[in-house]
Amino acid sequence: MKGILFLCVANSARSQMAEGIARVLLPPEVKVWSAGSRPTSVRPEAIAVLREIGIDISHHRAKAVAEIPAGEVDTVITLCGEEECPVFLGRATRLHWGLPDPAAVAGVEAKRLAAFRRVRDELRARIAELCVGWQNPG
Repeated sequence: MKGILFLCVANSARSQMAEGIARVLLPPEVKVWSAGSRPTSVRPEAIAVLREIGIDISHHRAKAVAEIPAGEVDTVITLCGEEECPVFLGRATRLHWGLPDPAAVAGVEAKRLAAFRRVRDELRARIAELCVGWQNPG
């Protein structure tokens, strides 16, 4: 794996959290990006729940898929749950981790943060599994 792209629609929550976690867990030689087909802005809840585990994504910004250097990406992970995932046209291995969009959860702050924490924890577990596979191929 030389470059990994986490992809969803808004690039505001799931893919941003995945990028932040992967930058910490994956070896430094693996380039990590996130992007969306209709980028908006990074959700404050995503920033807050990653800060809880010592990861700072406050400097991240939402990016369009076209901003990503396609030739450097060899793995694309789509994170869309109930919405239609964007397409990446580059040559890459594709994985789909259908996770619910925590940004879609309404209600009090505690309820919204709990949804973001669930997705954060699932992303951390899945990315940790990728690390094991990367370190022990085949």
